[in-house]
Amino acid sequence: MKPIKVIVEKHPDGYIAYPLGLKGVVVGQGDTYEEAMADIRSAINFHIETFGPEVLEVDPPILEAFVAETAIEIL
Repeated sequence: MKPIKVIVEKHPDGYIAYPLGLKGVVVGQGDTYEEAMADIRSAINFHIETFGPEVLEVDPPILEAFVAETAIEIL
């Protein structure tokens, strides 16, 4: 088992999930958090099966992920 960090966003119409530290674009979705997580696991497995385990070889690895907020002035 390899741990993969996943960002999950809650939207009015459901959840979107995407992994960090993979080569390429992988996205999962669902009406619930659990559905989105199941979908992203499936999408990650498909991505690895399609493109090979090299997609996991990202250097440097992601150690932590944060959600931060800033503000900008709209002109």
